[in-house]
Amino acid sequence: MTDITTSTLACGTVLITERLAGVRSVGLSWLIPAGSARDPDARIGLSALHAELILRGAADLDSHDQADAFDRLGVSRSTSVETHATTIRATMLGARVDDALPLITGMVRAPRFDAEQFEPTREFCLSAVEGLADNPQERVMVLLRRHHAPPPLNRASVGTLEGLRAVTPDEIAPAWSERAAPYGSIIALAGDVDHQRIRDRFETLLDGWQGRAQSVMPTGDPSRGIHHEADDTDQTHIALAIDAPSESEQDAWYERLLIAVMSGGMSGRLFTEIREKRSLVYSVWASYGADRDYGRTIAYAGTTPERAGETLRVLREQFARLATQEGAITADELRRAKVGFKSKLVFSGESSGARAAALATDHRKLGHARSLDELEAGIDSVTLEALNDYAARRSLDSMTVVSIGKGDGPGGSEGAG
Repeated sequence: MTDITTSTLACGTVLITERLAGVRSVGLSWLIPAGSARDPDARIGLSALHAELILRGAADLDSHDQADAFDRLGVSRSTSVETHATTIRATMLGARVDDALPLITGMVRAPRFDAEQFEPTREFCLSAVEGLADNPQERVMVLLRRHHAPPPLNRASVGTLEGLRAVTPDEIAPAWSERAAPYGSIIALAGDVDHQRIRDRFETLLDGWQGRAQSVMPTGDPSRGIHHEADDTDQTHIALAIDAPSESEQDAWYERLLIAVMSGGMSGRLFTEIREKRSLVYSVWASYGADRDYGRTIAYAGTTPERAGETLRVLREQFARLATQEGAITADELRRAKVGFKSKLVFSGESSGARAAALATDHRKLGHARSLDELEAGIDSVTLEALNDYAARRSLDSMTVVSIGKGDGPGGSEGAG
């Protein structure tokens, strides 16, 4: 039985709570419509600056005092930037929620953006971008997003060096006020919570908050194709992406379980066929992620320059083989995939932070939050026949391939880009 309750506050913000039996902690996830896709074209990285600066002082508390206030309450907090939102996450004891909420609300409504914090924060954000040069495995995923997704949905959450350097201190506060709007924000709490009490608290804390987030729409077409970035590294990093169902489609469950068959640990097909049988890679995996209007399946393989071409060929073959009779998913593979997903659900149900994040994300993508029972029912709804029917009609025509390594890459000289 679920204990999820959803309300819309007077200011327009959606509030979701889920009471978890036997849990003394509370997890909070606050989605603010201030993601990287909303950055101006010449200021890509503005959202990354905002995410760091709201952790460095709010209202009458400077950076040091704010940190002390959270520490005294035992509140762990963090921020992150995604395509559509900047998220504040916090975990605390249920007994500390009333005291913690004013501090968390202050981060949203009254960040200080102290002048002396701007340059150190910018240097921190610049170092994150520069650090990609030493992390080709992460960089290849940035390149994959850049080429596969349409702008502005193709941006890296860390921003760009040019964008970060272009931001001036006097732009920070007005840009945040414009983005941090109640309409479009979602607050979710899970654990030791009472919905009415939390709602009353937020009605007071958010009284007078105004504004509405504008929708983010693609402004161009993705480049797609094959792209290679030359790098004098001993490894070649290969990533591919294909379009997949959006979260609201029934096909999302098929894709989710299909990718679990492909990349479900050491029993997954990619590990078995590419690493275990052929010894082509030191790492290989695939994952599926879906949003409200689109979905994307990505795969990664780390190999040597000499084996890069064969690795890419076999990786593609394994995806294509799913549509054939010889490559049809077996009953045992589906069973393992379902068991794996249900195990993850059990673990997530024991974490107030994970549940809060899932509630907020679900509502943004679907317009409602799903219970663990609903998620389990979605898994159980997938039959072997329906899954193989889906695999047979699934298209790979949208595939994008990027690589980083020596020479022309696994796609040959035609793939340089």
